[in-house]
Amino acid sequence: MEKSLGAVPSRTIEVFDAFKRAFETGQTFDFLKKVVEGFHFFIPLPIEGWNHEQQGKERFEELIRFERSVLQVQLTPLIMLENGDNGMVIFRAEGSLSGQPYRNELAVVFEYEAEGIRSFREYVGMPLKSYESPQ
Repeated sequence: MEKSLGAVPSRTIEVFDAFKRAFETGQTFDFLKKVVEGFHFFIPLPIEGWNHEQQGKERFEELIRFERSVLQVQLTPLIMLENGDNGMVIFRAEGSLSGQPYRNELAVVFEYEAEGIRSFREYVGMPLKSYESPQ
């Protein structure tokens, strides 16, 4: 695995490490310092208000707070690719979702602008039927 990660430009490794840290620990600073003006993202949550493109740093912080209220996971990168202004990471998420065991493989595609993150889009390996709004 290290060989394949070593071949990926450091930008995607650094961005995914910051993304991973935000989802695992709630610490968003390292990720958000990399985003550019007009930053947006999409995560396919089957929940009203989250089921469309999201805009801005504050909304990303809200996502992390929400995700951490129902999802406690460790993210493990499996494959990293970078081509021009895009980086993709396929990763495994393992932990618990709403108190139940959770394991999934996902992909995230980062769009870069200059040295920063313009956007990201996440693709989910299996349906997220277990997501529910916190009571």
